[in-house]
Amino acid sequence: MLTDSGPECPGGPPPLGDRPMLLVAAVALVDTDGRVLIAERPAGKSMAGLWEFPGGKVDAGETPEEALVRELREELGIETRTSCLAPIAFASHGYEKFHLLMPVFACRQWVGIPAPREGQRLKWVLPRDLGAYPMPPADLPLVGLLRDLL
Repeated sequence: MLTDSGPECPGGPPPLGDRPMLLVAAVALVDTDGRVLIAERPAGKSMAGLWEFPGGKVDAGETPEEALVRELREELGIETRTSCLAPIAFASHGYEKFHLLMPVFACRQWVGIPAPREGQRLKWVLPRDLGAYPMPPADLPLVGLLRDLL
């Protein structure tokens, strides 16, 4: 309940201020065994060594779904369609230099075998085991959601 003396909800992202808003789309690729694909950020990238869901920045003129189709082709060498992406959640997280807004989709249909094309390691993980992998702060709230949803 909100009161006149202020909200009773602790935390939340800090005000945007001068930080830019970064729109990134991510996907939980779910295989026939119910496992989710995660990728380890390679050395030399920010947050190297942390595990994340495949995806990337949404370019100007793209929808999040179009960005994911492109990113999955570039990063993993697989093909899917925008119609195979089902929206399931979003993350909103304030990093020091930008604010991340990340729509998250589930995908169970693609063509090809995911293979690392950008120096990342890949791992298929049961949703209940996702919490065992260190992830960027924006991805952490998705772990429980995916565990319960999938």
